[in-house]
Amino acid sequence: MKTLRVKDNASLLKEDFDPVANVVKRVADKTLEQLEKEGIFVFPELVKDAEDITKEQMILKSVNDRYALNNVMGFLGYGHERLIIESRFSSDSQDYFLQYMLEKVMDFLNVLDLNTDANQENRLFNLLLFLFPYYLKTAMRKGSFKTYIHNEYNDANLKGTIDIPRHIKENTPFIGNVAYSKREFSYDNYLMELVRHTIEFIKRKSYGEILLKKVRDEVKSVVTVTEKYSPQDKAKIIQVNKKKPIVHAFYHEYRSLQRLCILILQHEKHQIGSGIRQVHGILFDGAWLWEEYINSIIQSDFYHPMNKGGKGAQRLFSTEDSKVGLIYPDFISRNSENRIIADAKYKPVGNIGNRDYLQVLAYMYRFDATKGYYLYPGKNEEDDIQLKMNQGTTYQNNVMPREDVMVTKCGLAIPRDAESYEDFVFQIGISEQEFLTKITE
Repeated sequence: MKTLRVKDNASLLKEDFDPVANVVKRVADKTLEQLEKEGIFVFPELVKDAEDITKEQMILKSVNDRYALNNVMGFLGYGHERLIIESRFSSDSQDYFLQYMLEKVMDFLNVLDLNTDANQENRLFNLLLFLFPYYLKTAMRKGSFKTYIHNEYNDANLKGTIDIPRHIKENTPFIGNVAYSKREFSYDNYLMELVRHTIEFIKRKSYGEILLKKVRDEVKSVVTVTEKYSPQDKAKIIQVNKKKPIVHAFYHEYRSLQRLCILILQHEKHQIGSGIRQVHGILFDGAWLWEEYINSIIQSDFYHPMNKGGKGAQRLFSTEDSKVGLIYPDFISRNSENRIIADAKYKPVGNIGNRDYLQVLAYMYRFDATKGYYLYPGKNEEDDIQLKMNQGTTYQNNVMPREDVMVTKCGLAIPRDAESYEDFVFQIGISEQEFLTKITE
């Protein structure tokens, strides 16, 4: 098994990827939308209005003789090759930071405590299991999935099309029953059976009952409607779902759940490397995770418009056209008398540049704010960078800094020397308190 580990937001020579050339051949210069269609699971799913992660974004982008990586982390596999993209704050193959953000944002159980597998690939794939309650709850807000299915009967209550070959086989000599088939609208269908198989698979894990406890009502609903469930049907159910992806717009959330269930049920097959000739894996959007993680820290002091969910939209202009000038600042302070605009950036501090400046300054002008912040993951030794806005022009030789408008690059120190996950949690808790004090004082 050939495995290459790299870090997000890095730029590496193409020859460095030679050990996983087959993986790279299938993912390099392809957009996330293309990879998602080929079976890669992207979390969160791609949304048109998302700013930080878009359908055109690439995992590995060719830049002359190098490949540039961005904010995406996760695992990619093909055959016997594995490419693992860790956060740039990982150490000794222990990506405590990614796992911590997932726990905070997704309300995960402690991944490390519940997963004793030492293999990094196993840990990343088992994260699929921890995503299941989230996707199940989201999908079942629409109610149980219902669709037409083809049922076969053999009784005296003929209500469908007679199946003559089956009738002769099963009812000779004739004793009053008729073999027939009927198209019915049912909750017990190929998709709900797939979800049931996934639930039973998770239950067999040592932490399965604890994980499913969060969605007890949803699990009960699935079990109730899947009366035809049989463990022996798993392979057949998987194949049917792969051939019949959900396409109805109303059941869009079930499409994501369907893809996740297929990946979970096939995950053992993927891990043992049984001659798979299809690229597979799971990718996490670090920018989205970072933004939602920051929200968990500062939500009592800041509003959080959500561009991915279309919630809390603001407008630049007063116009009857609701789509003109639509904006989603990451964070707007609740204090209207001393308004602050904050933008979460998962980028390294050196990559926060001109387009970022223009965006935040436009938001500050719109909301009469004199203070703006870029909130990024940093190092302990980094100092905050304060940028005062200029006034005047070089033509008149009267450029000088304004004292009333300032933008600050404010870093949250990410521990790099934690001896254990518990130590990491303790250290970053201190960082969070210091960080919150800096932007609210």
